Amino acid sequence: MNSRSSQALSLADFEISPERGFLPSDPCETLPDSPTLNHLGREMPKLLSARRVRQFIDEQPSLLSSTPSSWREDECRAAMRILSFAGHAYVWETPGQPATTLPSQLAQPWYTIAQKLGRPPVLSYASYALDNWRRLDRTKPIQLDNIVLLQNFLGGLDEEWFVVVHIQIEQQAGPGLEGLLRAINAAAKGKDDEALLGLQALASAQTAMRDTLLRMKERCDAYVYYTRVRPYIHGWKNSPSLPDGLIYDNVKAYAQQPQQFRGETGAQSSIVPCLDAGLGIRHAPDPLTVYLQEMREYMPPRHRDFLHALESKTDGQGRALLSSYVHDRKQRHPQLWSAFCKCVDLLAQFREIHISYADSYINRQNQTSTTNPTAVGTGGTPFMTYLQKHLDETKQAIAV
Repeated sequence: MNSRSSQALSLADFEISPERGFLPSDPCETLPDSPTLNHLGREMPKLLSARRVRQFIDEQPSLLSSTPSSWREDECRAAMRILSFAGHAYVWETPGQPATTLPSQLAQPWYTIAQKLGRPPVLSYASYALDNWRRLDRTKPIQLDNIVLLQNFLGGLDEEWFVVVHIQIEQQAGPGLEGLLRAINAAAKGKDDEALLGLQALASAQTAMRDTLLRMKERCDAYVYYTRVRPYIHGWKNSPSLPDGLIYDNVKAYAQQPQQFRGETGAQSSIVPCLDAGLGIRHAPDPLTVYLQEMREYMPPRHRDFLHALESKTDGQGRALLSSYVHDRKQRHPQLWSAFCKCVDLLAQFREIHISYADSYINRQNQTSTTNPTAVGTGGTPFMTYLQKHLDETKQAIAV
């Protein structure tokens, strides 16, 4: 076993919390000394309903005159959240007639903040979900009856519920990630009982995550999602209606050339890739694996680093450390193997639920515009065939 594999992993090293997973501390709600951008964020649902977002932005000499050097990272993430929603609202405001150029007063600050955060200037999952919530009562936990969004496109029950379900799952993943690391670190030291406890903690968290995902249809209708929520989260790569991408006016680094970035998608969440890496789930190359690799560039850099660290945890033969360890003890420690199988099975169940939603919320909807296609996800890639393949490969990891 190499020295890199034997080093203990810690969530804290990657700005991840055992209590809230990849979620940050309660996000910053408004920006200091930024009245125009705060107003745009607050009024966006009304401006978008009236189709006046473009007009409002076009009339502003600047949305953000400069990025104050005194801003904390959470304030930069808040600016990224508002600018990202504003950018997508600007592009997709008029159905069937996307904007092909972003004005400089939006493009320049968006690019600058994105560079500071290590992500591209497009709405990504980090701004859509991770940095987009507040607790109604700060003395109570992060849970579905106590969290609401800070930023919406149109607003309404379906849009709100769609995102807060994701936020709740992110919070529930925290104890599971802690359990996963406990199991991996125990495997590195040959501690069977400790590895078992870690896997049991992971399974408990996965059960909670699965049960939350199953609640999606309670308050998010498939038709409303497709027609009122989904249109605004598309990007401009592999986009039928923006085949060349989007021009970011006066952003020097882009030299007035159209840029292509993927749309917001749950594939930019770090949870499932980390579970795949930690549990040793291997996916044979296909268009989705290429796409998922690309999605890492949209994750916060420290979360990306965590995923790389998990993938580096291998045994002497290049196999995933935890999976290899458990397989080697399959006969003499059946309880450990059983706990591992439960975690893999729960990951398969999670994927299965997701496939059923992708089918009903997108694939079976009636496409009326090229700006909201049913054949590709919001990230711009075909999905149904490959989602099923990845589910099959997950199940194969514990096939006898």
